[in-house]
Order: sequence, then C-alpha cells, then structure tokens
Amino acid sequence: MFDRKNIKRYYLIFVRQIRNFLLSTKSREFLIFLFFVFVSLCFWFLQTMNDTYQTEFKIPVRLKNVPKEVVMTSELPKEIRVKVEDRGTVLLNYMLGRTFFPLTFNFEDYQEKGSYVRIPQEEVLKKISTQLNNSTQLLSVYPDTLDFIYSKGVAKKVPVAVGGEVSAGRQYYVSEIRVIPDSVVVYAPQGVLNTVLTAYTQPFHWTNVTDTLRKHLNLQKLHGVKFVPSSVDVMACVDMYSEKTFEVPVVGIGFPQGKVLRTFPSKVQVTCQVGLKNFKSVKASDFLVGVSYADVLDNKSEKLTLTLRRYPDAATHIRINPLSVDYLIEQQTVEKVVKKEEVAE
Repeated sequence: MFDRKNIKRYYLIFVRQIRNFLLSTKSREFLIFLFFVFVSLCFWFLQTMNDTYQTEFKIPVRLKNVPKEVVMTSELPKEIRVKVEDRGTVLLNYMLGRTFFPLTFNFEDYQEKGSYVRIPQEEVLKKISTQLNNSTQLLSVYPDTLDFIYSKGVAKKVPVAVGGEVSAGRQYYVSEIRVIPDSVVVYAPQGVLNTVLTAYTQPFHWTNVTDTLRKHLNLQKLHGVKFVPSSVDVMACVDMYSEKTFEVPVVGIGFPQGKVLRTFPSKVQVTCQVGLKNFKSVKASDFLVGVSYADVLDNKSEKLTLTLRRYPDAATHIRINPLSVDYLIEQQTVEKVVKKEEVAE
C-alpha cells in the first residue's frame, strides 16, 4: 500500500521526467515538426473546402390552420430530402451553423381545391430556395410532389379481416382466430369511402403454433384512407387433437320398398381426431356410414365399399374399419312391409 508521502514522491518524479523530456533538444524538434504538420493540414483543409461538393439535407414540413372538423386521411410527409451543390465552406456552414426552417403550408389556402390537394412543385422549390445561398444549386427534392387528402367527418364502420396465415404444430389445430376489435371506423372522401368494405391486417405467417398466440398488428394502409384505430390485436387459439372411436351402423340409402341391405358386420368402427374442446360433444349419431342402392347395382365385387355420408365439422382424419363389408339384399314380402309400416304408425 502507498501512503501519501510515497504518492507525492512518485508524482514529483513523473512530472520531472516529463519536463526534462519537453525541454530536451529532440523534444523541441518534434514539437516544431508537429506545428508545421498542423499548419499544413489547415492549408490543405481550406484548399479542399473551396472545391465543389454535393450533399443532402432534411427539411421539416408542416401544415397549419387545419380545422377541428377535418380528418387528415393522408398527411404531408414529415420531412423532405433536398440535394444541393456548392463549395465545401458553404455546405459546412449549412451543416454546422445553420438550421433550416420548416416548410409551412396554410390549409386555408387549399380549401377550394377539394378533398385531394396537390401542392405545386414550384411553390415547394420557392420555399426551399429562400433558405439557400445564391451560390447554392438545388439539384433534387424528394418527394418531388407534396399532396394530402382529408375528410370532413365522413366515416363508416367496416369489419377487420386477417391478412395472414396460422399453422399449428403437430397434434394441434387452430380452433379460432379472433381480431380485437373486430371492426374499425374508416375516414375518407366520399368517393373513396364507398370502395372500402374491409380493413386487412398486415401480412403475417405464424408456424408451429402450440399455444394461444396474441400479437399487435397494424392495418394495411390505403392511400387517402384513415382507420381508427390503426392497429388491432390478433389472437390465434389452438387446441390439441385426441383420437376417438365409435361403432356406427351401416345404412342402406335409397333402396326401393321391399328390399333391405344386410351387411356383415352390421356395424363398423369409425375413428377420428377431435379437439379436446369438442371431445365430449362428438357422438356416434353424428356419423352416417351408408351405401346407396345405385352403388350396389354398379358393384361388381363380392364386397361393398363403404362411404362416409355425414360427419361433424369438429372431426378430422376420419378412418372406417373395415372399409368394405360382405352383404346381401334381403327381399321382403309386401305384407311384411305393410305390417312394419302399421307398427311404425
């Protein structure tokens, strides 16, 4: 550990060494060399700054005196980029010592031009030129045209549609996609407003989703249209698949009176995948496995191929086992048929 006396002694030694170095002959020669290098750099810099260069500046844009009842559906850009050419000293003055004033336009000057206003380029260039030196050459302005669109309170409500895709992970499925809020208010000039029927979210593609996913998305922009709000929440709800098996009877469809279809076996197993949300609600009676009389007539095999005639929307990946069965057509007498009808009555 250093005490105060040691610190002071080492400090004095260090200062003495620096002083001795600066007062030495080699040190003086080195300092003189650095001085002339600095002077040379100054002359080179001044000579260089007299050359002509090109550079780009940003100038703010403002629109004033907008009435309260007016809704801007497409506003002026916040700033424009100006490319100029001049001597380096003038450009350096722009960069370091001069601030460009915003290009200000008065809304009241353009009310007679309708809801779509285009500001002449000559007017924009004139406002820019007043802030430039006479020697400065204006090369380009971006954007080269300024316009804005407004609406005087004309609006309507439109639904919001999802503009993307959601794919679930393995053993999962997308049970529901919600948009919050499901509708937005759209402002636009009357002619444009009539063409807007739906607001779409920005495109997206979510893959391998295994849990409820919620994200905040902006709505797709339309020129001259303003959505309120301009963004929504999109929620993708997923559910897990579970397999379920039912015994479903085989039914003859469209058979004439007196003919009955007998299959062996008379019932088949129907296996499907159902989401846990709908697992209890799906029943065997929701399925219909049958063979039409026309299929029987066209059949040239000893077995009948079964067809799933009805199934609930909640069931997917449906399989029938067995897919084909033995059969026979039983001919019933008219009396038996009549008796069965009377019993049914």
